[in-house]
Amino acid sequence: MIGVKIITVGTLKESYLRDACAEYSKRLGGFCKISEVNLKEEKLPDNPSDGEISSALQKEAEKILAELPRKAYKIALCVEGKQLSSEELAQRIESVSATHGEICLIIGSSHGLDESVKSACDMRLSVSKLTFPHQLMRVILLEAIYRGFNIVKGTRYHK
Repeated sequence: MIGVKIITVGTLKESYLRDACAEYSKRLGGFCKISEVNLKEEKLPDNPSDGEISSALQKEAEKILAELPRKAYKIALCVEGKQLSSEELAQRIESVSATHGEICLIIGSSHGLDESVKSACDMRLSVSKLTFPHQLMRVILLEAIYRGFNIVKGTRYHK
């Protein structure tokens, strides 16, 4: 069974988002070994300068890079990433499952990811051209992965 590790920056404050993530994580247990690492977001002032944001992203990157599994297929979620359909994501999951023991997906803070994290990844993925709160992105990502596994297995969920 393939492992799926999700590294996120920031905490889920709303209980409905925590509940949704817990539900999808439970459902994913039938398809993969799911794990999550939640890292603390760097504190920034209300109106941070570009330099302050860059410094915070670099500090977050150090923590993220320390958590990346060396042999996993690593995917950074970022706006400039490639957009995939559910079927294309399922194909990627299936092909990665045949060559790697683990998939690692990274969701940055509200300011995104440092370039060093993106460069350390095998793929850059964009879920949509729309902008979503990074906390909601966890739920969207878990659902997309769950849907992908269902497509691979040929279940009725995707219909």
